[in-house]
Amino acid sequence: MKIDKKNNRIVVLGGGESGVGAAVLASKQGFEVFLSDKGKIKPRHKQQLEKLNIPWEDQKHTPELILNASEVIKSPGISEKVPIVQEIIKKGIPVIAEIEFASRYTDAKKICITGSNGKTTTTTLIYNMLKKAGLNVGLAGNVGQSFAMQVAENNYDYYVIELSSFQLDGMYSFKADIAILLNISPDHLDRYDYKMESYVKSKFRITQNLSEDEFFIFCSDNDITTEHLKNIVVKAKMLSFSQHKKTEQTAYLIDQLMYINYQNNDFDMSIEELALKGRHNVYNSMAAGITGQVLNIRKDIIRESLTSFEGVEHRLEPVFKVRGVQYINDSKATNVNSAWYALECMTAPVVWIAGGQDKGNDYAELFDLVKEKVKAIICLGKDNTKLHETFAEMVPTMVNASSASQAVNLAYDLAVPGDTVLLSPACASFDIFENYEDRGKQFKEAVKNL
Repeated sequence: MKIDKKNNRIVVLGGGESGVGAAVLASKQGFEVFLSDKGKIKPRHKQQLEKLNIPWEDQKHTPELILNASEVIKSPGISEKVPIVQEIIKKGIPVIAEIEFASRYTDAKKICITGSNGKTTTTTLIYNMLKKAGLNVGLAGNVGQSFAMQVAENNYDYYVIELSSFQLDGMYSFKADIAILLNISPDHLDRYDYKMESYVKSKFRITQNLSEDEFFIFCSDNDITTEHLKNIVVKAKMLSFSQHKKTEQTAYLIDQLMYINYQNNDFDMSIEELALKGRHNVYNSMAAGITGQVLNIRKDIIRESLTSFEGVEHRLEPVFKVRGVQYINDSKATNVNSAWYALECMTAPVVWIAGGQDKGNDYAELFDLVKEKVKAIICLGKDNTKLHETFAEMVPTMVNASSASQAVNLAYDLAVPGDTVLLSPACASFDIFENYEDRGKQFKEAVKNL
């Protein structure tokens, strides 16, 4: 619902991609806008703000300039526990996400993807499929350019939007045309007071406001998803996918063949043909294939998209083979379940580089894979105590590294021809690195320097 702009002041918290996009859109919509960031705003973002005469501050939050807002757009990385946000809430000022705000100013169809793992891969896969089909489409959310910036500057007919739980937390009136929930496993529990139920509810916000005209695509093999579904009412058309059952499934697996059957329109292909390998990527391909069918994209384009997709950077990305050892960058594996998928794919002995900022991790689901596949663990983090306590009895060698280059050099010494060196941290990166991209880039650079 659009706000009457008279006497309305929008304050944006956070001066990154999301916040600057929101500020630009709000300014172009005629609001009085102010942007505040507790950290440093990058020069290119300052230039974007100054071009439109949007006032801003960085390295501080000035209450007098913030607490007079009629609405606050908060960047997803800022916790609600931050003092200035607490003050805003106490004053009764609505706090929303950039995605919520931007959705008020576009009539485009929105294909929205969330899940603990596979979001970026599936989002990018669907976006590429729509582009191949010749549709006028933007890539937004947790990947690509800010949704708000694109609404301000483009006129797309479709948006494919990756949504994190933090973004979903600030969304109220927003609704997707196609909502996709890939899976739910423990992640970000430090942000949710270590309550899994709170995290699950956050993920399920992707279904809010769906009507009979919209679609909800989900994995029926994910127990957490199916259990929670019993407790809520979803009015949308429910389209599920599974690798273990075929009854009442829109997409399913029989032997090595993936079938998609939507409105009696059959599609099938061998999973051997899929560009993306591994069990988890069969799920991602199923979700993308169902979406293609719902949007009436031609079968040959769906097939071509699923067979030619090159994957995303920092997600099971082969870097180089050095002296017979394959180095793989999976820096995007910031939770335990994501690292499980990576280890499950490995067919050679693994030197595993893990660690970082722990988010309340329970490593139990990795035990069997570590015992079976991992010959050495390199702990890359400031505090590696928990990793040592958990895995010391399972692998013959555990060492510590305090930089990507040190980790790679240690891996070079520990690996022999035929091994795989896998960076799949299962943790956030913020203890040593700027973000998971920075961690992945430093890893790749170190491998190139061997």
